[in-house]
Amino acid sequence: MPSHFYAPIKEDRFAFGIWCLQNRGRDPFGDQTRKEISAVDCIKGLAQRNCYGFEYHDNDIIPFGATPARRDEIVRELKKAMSDFDIKATMATTNTFYHPVFKDGAFTSSDPAVRLFSTQKVMHSIDLAVEMGAEIFVFWGGREGVEVDASKDPISASGWFRESLNFLCEYVISQGYNLKFSIEPKPNEPRGDLFLPTVGSVLAFIHTLDHPAMVGINPETAHIKMAGLNPYHEFAQALDSGKLFDVHLNGQKPLRFDQDLTFGSDDLKEAFFTTKLLLDHKYSGTIGFDAHPYRTESDPWDFVDRSMRTYLILREKVKAFNDNSEIQDLLKELNSASPALNGFTAKFSKDAAAKLKAMAFDPEALAARKLPYERLDQLLTEVLLGVL
Repeated sequence: MPSHFYAPIKEDRFAFGIWCLQNRGRDPFGDQTRKEISAVDCIKGLAQRNCYGFEYHDNDIIPFGATPARRDEIVRELKKAMSDFDIKATMATTNTFYHPVFKDGAFTSSDPAVRLFSTQKVMHSIDLAVEMGAEIFVFWGGREGVEVDASKDPISASGWFRESLNFLCEYVISQGYNLKFSIEPKPNEPRGDLFLPTVGSVLAFIHTLDHPAMVGINPETAHIKMAGLNPYHEFAQALDSGKLFDVHLNGQKPLRFDQDLTFGSDDLKEAFFTTKLLLDHKYSGTIGFDAHPYRTESDPWDFVDRSMRTYLILREKVKAFNDNSEIQDLLKELNSASPALNGFTAKFSKDAAAKLKAMAFDPEALAARKLPYERLDQLLTEVLLGVL
């Protein structure tokens, strides 16, 4: 297939974090291997590759401690680049993890002055996000956790985080901003244990907030696999709850440090099912990529091209899977058992409960039903390998 067949278009709604492109290849054991790219050049390069948008931390574009005059100058330059190159800021967030002030947390610091400084920093970042046109604002709690459990009561810490988010929701409402919040879970790193480690824990936390309708989830493939969980299922739980506000696609080998590998580079079936989920259930948000080019790369652009191309190829594979008659016949067979009983427990009544208790079932006959999962899984393998 010619390479241009999988060329992205704006309507694909792809977006990359500026922090991905600005990553210089540094790791805990080695210094940088490439130069940092300016925010304007990141925006220009993405636009030239037909990306719909970009994502950013406040300090990706505005240096920490910049004067108001310098801040406004940078914003004018970036907005001009966005207009000139037809690209949007799709998601914004705040860096509350790099500066030493956040060494023991931002919203969950035991020092109320640090918590207030963090909330203030986010308020300024929210103003910036709205000025840049973003409609999703993400909270990734990279420092919201502990190494020493004796140091912090998790219920108190959750209360501090809740207090700050409630305040910030009210701030958005008071300003009349069209902005929703999204929480990005992660189980660990950089802290030994992070609060809100999974989609399920974030869902539970959201329902304790004063404005739960304003807050959703931004799951990331790598973070999910760091916990040994299935990204397909975690994304599905957020989507099923109406809380999938944004996504971060990448790759990760399970139970390791946060590798931020390129989407699809580690597990094609997993990437396929994540793509299928978003397509089949008509996810309408942006397709965000949050990964780092390999340390061996001299620039990030092959990484950008590869990420989008992989998604587009997998999108075609989803269509092939959905259009394959043998696969669909198998799925129909698998899902057609006892059709008269479908939906029986959808609505409770005393009469329905009595009928269910009186039903006669034959467990041996039910257990004898053939389930051709080997064949189904092989057909998927052949779709991915290009045999079908």
